[in-house]
Amino acid sequence: MIDRPDDHDPAKARYFLLNEEEPGRTSEWLVDGTYFSQQFKNLKLGFILKSNPHNGEFRQQKYLNLLRIIGIMRNHYLHREPRDTHTSMAPPKRTFSIWIPRYLSSLQTKNYAENTIQAYGRTLRLFARYATYLKENEGVPPASCKELDDMSMGAEIETNSYEIGDFLTLIRNERQLSPASLRQYDSALSSFYQYLISQDITESNPMTKVDRPKLKDRELKYLRHPEVMVFISSLTNPRDALLIRTIYATGMRISEICGICAENIDFEEETIRVRGKGGKIRIVFCDADTLRQIREHLNGKKTGPVFEGRNGRSISPRTVQHIFSLYAPKGITPHKIRHSYASELYKRSHNLRVVQENLGHNSIQTTEIYIHTDLDERRNAYRSYFPLANGE
Repeated sequence: MIDRPDDHDPAKARYFLLNEEEPGRTSEWLVDGTYFSQQFKNLKLGFILKSNPHNGEFRQQKYLNLLRIIGIMRNHYLHREPRDTHTSMAPPKRTFSIWIPRYLSSLQTKNYAENTIQAYGRTLRLFARYATYLKENEGVPPASCKELDDMSMGAEIETNSYEIGDFLTLIRNERQLSPASLRQYDSALSSFYQYLISQDITESNPMTKVDRPKLKDRELKYLRHPEVMVFISSLTNPRDALLIRTIYATGMRISEICGICAENIDFEEETIRVRGKGGKIRIVFCDADTLRQIREHLNGKKTGPVFEGRNGRSISPRTVQHIFSLYAPKGITPHKIRHSYASELYKRSHNLRVVQENLGHNSIQTTEIYIHTDLDERRNAYRSYFPLANGE
């Protein structure tokens, strides 16, 4: 149907195009500077030169009949051998051993905290071995987690709410986990299967039919402001006392207090730049007296960790926890001092949004669990507004 153009003069290459109006007849055309390959990959619409057999001259005319081009291309493709457009692809493998690493990698991409990624990984690998055990033992669950030690993660990801429920029961009974701890297992599995849905590997999340452990409402133990100050003043080590005071003054997490460096502190603005969960940066405020003590503690140091451990490195969270275990009142942890910060700030400001941003919470619902109605505040409200308390 189409001859190859003259290689010596591509600007005047002749093409013999099928004339659909009169079958068997062809029209001779010249294409202005355009090379039409057999596949029409280099097709250019524009000006076309038509051959004039009477005087051999060429006159330029605009080619407006786009249907003509469509017809040419249609005739071309009708004469080509059909391509197989239904090439079959091997279905993706659906085993835990393949998809757990991919899921954990996606969490890293989303800047999840390293501790969260490790905790989710431990839960998922344990469940993968549990699923493999069920497969190799005709669905009979193990008597203890020790039987899973030698299991692989080769089982496929398909499971159901009954198998997951049995797994959580085994973990809870053997490890004596609290409902709050068990919820971490629940969250890991639910997030994993939600990821598989997003990757079109499975269609449903079996965790939607698993009952979540119910958390009993309980009063969070924390220290009020005078009690915190008594605790700090009881410490004989100046560094330890300043560290705990800084936690209380800023509301920082234990990982954040360990990671602050001298260059992160703006003494003029009375702020500290903090790297929180997932690598998120936020600014926290600090009182002038605490900053004065930090400046004295640094003793001219401009860079590096504020609170040093061994070999000049940042103090470790384990060391901070050890300090609390030695000197803090029973049940008081670094996180409980953070509770105290949130409670005291809210009690005086009644601004939940400010407390949320200072703590670095993504959701305000998370912040609400730190908010207590102070006993003295409740007493004053009762005496001021309840009729019997006013002798009515």
